[in-house]
Parts: sequence; structure tokens; C-alpha cells
Amino acid sequence: MIQGRSLITKWILVPTTIIAISALLYFRDNASNADGTHEKTTALGTTSEARKKLADALGRSLWNNQLPTKVEVADKGLVNVKYTLDKDLQEQSEKLLLRYKPDYGAIVMMDAETGKILALSSYVKGQPKAENLTLRATFPAASIFKIITAATAVDRKGVEPQDKIAFNGGNYTLYKKNVLSEKVNRWTRFISLKDAFARSINTAFGRLTLETLDPKDLDEYSRRFMFNKYIPADFQLEQSQALVPEEKGYEMAQVASGYNRFNTMSPVHGAMIAASIINDGKIVAPYLVEELSSDEHESIYKGETYEIGQAITAESASKVRELMEQTVLTGTGRKTFRKLVRDKKYREVEMGGKTGHFSGTNPKGTNDWFVGYASDGENKVAIAAITVNIQKWTVKSSALAEMMFREHFRPGPSLKPETKNSGRPSRGNGQSLLARKESDKF
Repeated sequence: MIQGRSLITKWILVPTTIIAISALLYFRDNASNADGTHEKTTALGTTSEARKKLADALGRSLWNNQLPTKVEVADKGLVNVKYTLDKDLQEQSEKLLLRYKPDYGAIVMMDAETGKILALSSYVKGQPKAENLTLRATFPAASIFKIITAATAVDRKGVEPQDKIAFNGGNYTLYKKNVLSEKVNRWTRFISLKDAFARSINTAFGRLTLETLDPKDLDEYSRRFMFNKYIPADFQLEQSQALVPEEKGYEMAQVASGYNRFNTMSPVHGAMIAASIINDGKIVAPYLVEELSSDEHESIYKGETYEIGQAITAESASKVRELMEQTVLTGTGRKTFRKLVRDKKYREVEMGGKTGHFSGTNPKGTNDWFVGYASDGENKVAIAAITVNIQKWTVKSSALAEMMFREHFRPGPSLKPETKNSGRPSRGNGQSLLARKESDKF
């Protein structure tokens, strides 16, 4: 009897031990943070640790618009760097800014599913050594923040794109007497959430917020979309901020409609927000380093997707996409995107976005935003384009985005098989830009 029990004990202990060891090895190589983010262990530590080391290694180089081909990485010494930038898209972004010469301009394009940075260009007229604007979070978020407000209303309160909003006053003003008034009279207008978003009607968004949302809702979702939070990129990036008042009122309506200059964000963050909407609500951290290798061509580290969390459900993301699509079809981006939308060569490409305008102080001038996405079902890209103009306009940011989308989904035979690395068929050596010397600008 004792022998039988011993045998049974062995049958139980051996599999249990194997399972325990396997679990230990799994969790050692696949760490999970307290906030729910999932990390793997790399040669440089966990994903977040590796990205922090890379950000330190790149240091101020990227801020100075430099792409060093070699960097000093903690514990690994001097290593070679291969970047994620797509040759065609990077060249296109640079050419566009040089062609139109806004006072200030920046373009960021990323693979919406993986977080790979495909293009990263900055331009300051007459200042070739100016800091990289794509990394700065000093630009007023303006009406781009309406994406956060709409996502909160849809995801938290179940508001539908076709639901009507009653409002008084002009389309683009935000007078206190109008936004705080609950009166419905002969001058009251009714507009759907979809049309209010597409046409960027400030008072309608102010009324939507005061009627359906609490300050804590807007604050929570702004954090879900990475305002007031550290973004674990593998390069140094300023933190975007959203100051949401603790009580309902006019200030809350200002924040929700983007009618203030105190809530600010970076172009990289803008692309992340758009990426989350086409990526079923998932927030993916951007990364710029594709691979590190030794002089002997030994791979030391490879960049990979890092999902931060779920900002909104996939169902809610689909509804917000409906709002953003309306922007380019009938809203503030319709004139810019008209030809592309009607072009038969791009009929399979789904596009959406949000425009935004507001005066800023750092840099000083009128900010013009476009944040959006495009997908052909296989490849999903997100973009943020911004121009700041002091006196006269040279180009709309929506036009920069339209030309970038046109370049990315441009029909034509590829020179190489399609790869997930660039998010589309490669038409040439996507790394030729990375052979530049450290002193070269991009």
C-alpha cells in the first residue's frame, strides 16, 4: 500500500515539477507589468529596460536630427544601429517639407500595428540646426483632442455616431453663454456626433461633454491615450499633457473640444493616437531601432512590438473610425482628400483623420494639425503632420498627410517580396538613409 502511494506521489510530483519549471522559465522570459503591459526579456533586459537603454544611447542625437550609425549601449559597448525608417517614405516626408517650407513643420508616419517609425522629419525655416520638432510636446493638441472626447463618450457612455447633439451658437466659436445653456429654442440646431466630429463643431462637443461625461471620465481616457504618461519609446520623447478640471463647467468644455493651448502633445504621440483607432483600440509604443549588431555582424538586439494596453474596445474603435472617416469624406479634410478618395487606384484604401487649428506660443504661430490613418486591409499606417505658420500659409497639414498616404499605397510592381518589416512592398533599399554619417540631417 505504501509502495502504491509512493508511485502515485511520483506520478503527481514529476509532472507538477515539469509544469512549475516551465512556468518559471516562461515568466522569466515574458514579464508582465502591474499596468497589464506584457514584456519579453531581451539581451538588454525587459522590453521597457531595453528601450530605456536605447533612448539613453541615442541621447540628444535624434533631438539634433542625427541618426548615428554606431551608439554606445550600456553593457554592450559600441554597436551598429539599423533603423526602422522606410526609405521612400522618409525621402517623401523630407521633400514635402523642403518643397513647401512652412515656418515650422513635422511629419511622423508609423506602422499602426507594430509601432515601427517609418518616417520622422522635422523642418524649421532658416534654422537647419533646430531641434527635432517631432519629439516636442509643446504644440496645442487643439481639436485633435476631440478624438479622446469622442472615444470617451462612445466607449464609456455608449454614445452612437448617429446620436444627435443640440447646440446654440456658431460652429467654431465657444462662447460661455452658448455652451452652458440648456435651452432649446428656434435658433437651436441639432447635429449628429459623426457630423459634429467631421466638421469640428466646438459648441456641439462642449454640450456633448457637459451632458454625458464627468471630469473623471475625460481624465481617465486621456491617460489611456497616453496623455500625462511616460511613453516607452526607444528614443527620448517629451510627455504630452492634458489638464482636465475637477468639476463640470466651461473649462471642461474647452478641454473636451480642444479650445485651449494648455493641453499639448508631440507629433509622435499624435501618430500613436491615430494608430490606436485603426488598431482596434490597442495602444502600441513607437520604436525606431530595428536591430543592433556587432562589427562581426552578430545580432545583439532586435526591436519588437510593445503593446501598452487597450484604450477602448475594438467595437468602440470601429465607431470612432466612422467619425474619422467622415472627416475626409465630408468634413474639414474633404477638399484635400477629394481626389485621392475618388481615385480608382486607391479605392481599397480606408482613410480617416482629424484636423486641428489653434495658436501656440512654443513655437509661436498658428498650429495646423492632421492626425489620421490609412489601411488597405493588410497594411495599416498612422500619421501626424503639423505646420506652424507665423504670417502666411504655405501648405495644409492634411495635404502633407494625403501625399504621404498616396506615396505609401502607390500602385506599382515591387522590387522585393512584401515584408512586414516596412508594412508594405519594398521598392528599394529601405536602409540607405541609415548609411548617413552622424553629422547628416534628415
